[in-house]
Amino acid sequence: MFWRFKLKKADDHEPPHKTISSDYHLPQTATELLSTPRRRKLLEHIWQRTSLSRKQFSDLYLRPIERYAELVQQLPASENHHHAYPGGMLDHGLEIVAYALKIRQSHLLPMGATPETQAEQTEAWTATITYAALLHDLGKVAVDVEVHLDDGAVWHPWQGPMNRAYRFKYVKGRPYKLHSAATGLLSLQVLPSSILDWLSTYPDPWSALIYALAGQYEHAGTLGELVSQADQASVAQELGGNPVKALAAPKSSLQRQLIEGLRYLVNEQLKLNQARASDGWLTDDSLWLVSKTVADKLRAHLLSQGADGIPSSNATLFNVLQDNAIIQINVEGKAIWTATVQSGKWTKTLTFLKVSPALLWEEGKRPPVFSGTITVETTTETTGQSSDAPAVDHSSPEQALPWDTEPGWMQDSTQTHFALDEGPLHDEDGQMQVQALGEPPDWFRLLDEDSATDTYRHEVLGPAAAKTSPSPMRQPPAPRESTPPARLPASDVKGKDLGEAFMAWLRHGILKHTIALNDAHAPVHSVAETAFLVTPKIFQRYAQEHPETARIAKEQGTSDWRWVQRSFEKLNLHHKSEGGLNIWCCEIKGPRKARDIKGYLLKDPRLIFTERPYDNPYLKLKDSKGASSCA
Repeated sequence: MFWRFKLKKADDHEPPHKTISSDYHLPQTATELLSTPRRRKLLEHIWQRTSLSRKQFSDLYLRPIERYAELVQQLPASENHHHAYPGGMLDHGLEIVAYALKIRQSHLLPMGATPETQAEQTEAWTATITYAALLHDLGKVAVDVEVHLDDGAVWHPWQGPMNRAYRFKYVKGRPYKLHSAATGLLSLQVLPSSILDWLSTYPDPWSALIYALAGQYEHAGTLGELVSQADQASVAQELGGNPVKALAAPKSSLQRQLIEGLRYLVNEQLKLNQARASDGWLTDDSLWLVSKTVADKLRAHLLSQGADGIPSSNATLFNVLQDNAIIQINVEGKAIWTATVQSGKWTKTLTFLKVSPALLWEEGKRPPVFSGTITVETTTETTGQSSDAPAVDHSSPEQALPWDTEPGWMQDSTQTHFALDEGPLHDEDGQMQVQALGEPPDWFRLLDEDSATDTYRHEVLGPAAAKTSPSPMRQPPAPRESTPPARLPASDVKGKDLGEAFMAWLRHGILKHTIALNDAHAPVHSVAETAFLVTPKIFQRYAQEHPETARIAKEQGTSDWRWVQRSFEKLNLHHKSEGGLNIWCCEIKGPRKARDIKGYLLKDPRLIFTERPYDNPYLKLKDSKGASSCA
């Protein structure tokens, strides 16, 4: 008896189609298979992330996707795990391509090569990452399922697309990892010879693709890592509708970080079920969290933990929570609910995020439910953004900026400034000296050679870490304990001391690697043998981690990040240009174009580093005129 798959999310995943019986599916064209709203949206995302014309995209990407769709038809991606429904293989393939291309945008490939080489190979690397992502599970069609046509013949994918009605079942006792090795059998069914001819002229991406198609991701370098990350993201999102499966998602996934962040907040920080001064209320079947309050606190917590990809706006954060099935949507399909809370004679109408209690507490550990009532307001139009504050503001000036006293060395009231002792910052003509561009330092590139990776992880992270898989390094080696840190005065984290609190936070973030350094979108870079603080990004990041600064900044008549920036300037820890400007201009060169970024140059890099850093080879200080030299 063939196993019958129950149709799941039919409107979202597959168009209506006819079958000759309940067991059989009719083969469809690529146009039909890719016509659902979700798949069209995924194709649009893929096209936007390739930066090609429609004609170029069609030749290089759309045609392989269409061939893939016609080959996998309505086959699922797994029997009872992720994407385990008719059409799941196609959905998973499109999702992982979209994720892989998104992650690829922050990588310059091949790592360590000259900008000219990277620019020349840009499209080849983008294409190989796309193909490896699309094909990574295709071997399942060859070894995991058995497909019969309606004439009794057994269909094999190397025969080409199905041309008759078909049904399928899973092979019992199949080797779990055989599908990875079988992918290469079917690659020619998806990739035409013209594409293979073109890719074979680029040895590095071509070799990485061959390794990936053979299931040898450990030899595929950066390509293998990107595909693995994209695969995890696709699987985690698909499993998000089930709290148990969502909590089983990889800890590195954004979905898992969001869930763990919410769990921390509701158990450690948020005030629940209080009559007035409350951040949320728990009913029998839902936890109602005040939307803006929780969004601000969740963002601050995740950023303080070094999480990547956290949206800066609440509207986007709500969409991410919704896309990852962490919050429940309202009747209009939106993230925000409007409801009225009543406790005795007190009543208040607020906007909420609605979360399943099973996602936040284990059975038997959830707190008592709210004794009052929560009534959903159906007449008020809900939006993706809320400006509501908590019912009562719990904070006070004494509680402001609670994270800034973290480093123990801040308790010393003695301030020490280090002078640069390795040559002047400017030459005799007053021009800023910039280290010549050359090969990136070892810590800047991906350590994709096993011996180099093991050596680094053993010496810096310890013997146990050497046994784990390598990861991209974007920062210098971990600080040595023997290096004396620069000291700042103790801070009462109010008023004039905010600049010092910002510097303490910045140093702590750099040392703990929660603030990215020298990455594509990092807020801090190493330039001219010192630190370059990108503005306004670094000050916005501080304000996002410390949402209470908005209230204090309002008292000063300015916005949160501008107040932080102004407080930093008052410390006079940065160089000024010849024209007396605070802000300098750097040119950052990517594989396709160059752009300018603005920022501050610290007088002493050891205010945030424990040793003088390597210069970022992809950034160049334009000249000594400051921000006026920016385009």
